[in-house]
Amino acid sequence: MDKLMLMKTANEVRKDIVTAVHSAKAGHPGGSLSAADIFTYLYFEEMNIDPKDPKKADRDRFVLSKGHTAPGLYSVLAERGYFPKEDLKTLRHTGSYLQGHPDMKHIPGVDMSSGSLGQGISAAVGMAISAKLSNADYRVYTLLGDGEIQEGQVWEASMLAAHRKLDNLVVIVDNNNLQIDGPIDEVNSPYPIDKKFEAFNFHVINIDGNDFDQIDAAFKEAKTVKGQPTAIIAKTLKGKGVSFMENQVGWHGKAPNDEEYKIAMEDLEKVGEALCQK
Repeated sequence: MDKLMLMKTANEVRKDIVTAVHSAKAGHPGGSLSAADIFTYLYFEEMNIDPKDPKKADRDRFVLSKGHTAPGLYSVLAERGYFPKEDLKTLRHTGSYLQGHPDMKHIPGVDMSSGSLGQGISAAVGMAISAKLSNADYRVYTLLGDGEIQEGQVWEASMLAAHRKLDNLVVIVDNNNLQIDGPIDEVNSPYPIDKKFEAFNFHVINIDGNDFDQIDAAFKEAKTVKGQPTAIIAKTLKGKGVSFMENQVGWHGKAPNDEEYKIAMEDLEKVGEALCQK
């Protein structure tokens, strides 16, 4: 898929995120929107997957370690054809298979149930070790929040990943600088994030995580790395694409009302129209 199509698809994913969270009257739009470009690149360009065969043995695996941004993952899965887009409107509703956090038993395309912060990366490391032990060539990707990496378990998993030389593992940190209680450097600073992963013997790439050229270059570079895992530190804008949500900590975990939903969709429609002019 070319860059323009990726940008258009990511914009559709953002519309889906806002629609799902609005319909649920709850959820986490901010970090879903900041990571929308990364979700889109992974599922439309990077990963070896097949929506018609979600459990195929040689598929690449993805673990959403920051599981509260499930609206972002569900939206890209729906756009990719894993389940009907219409189902996104059932997010968090009683009886819906689209729960507030990813559920591998009921949602096609979800490789790991997640939501307890810090734990997803451990599951991803386990998957990557399994591939090595089985001589399988699938790759494993995991997306972490920058607030999430305040969890000690993240670094225990990273230590093991480097020790086992897991060059089939790519850890992505969505560095939007905001967590539920405020800026991450004010709550409990994990900076410098890149130097920490380097100290744990990762190959580290710093990018603008909302720029498809840089995203593309980073994942291509990760594929060339041998003998160590890769960490992509993706600087992003929380709430990206929706004017009143951008870089606003209050939109970490609340849903837009009807009026706000209308404004958000108008914002994203304008982005879409601008992309169509290109």
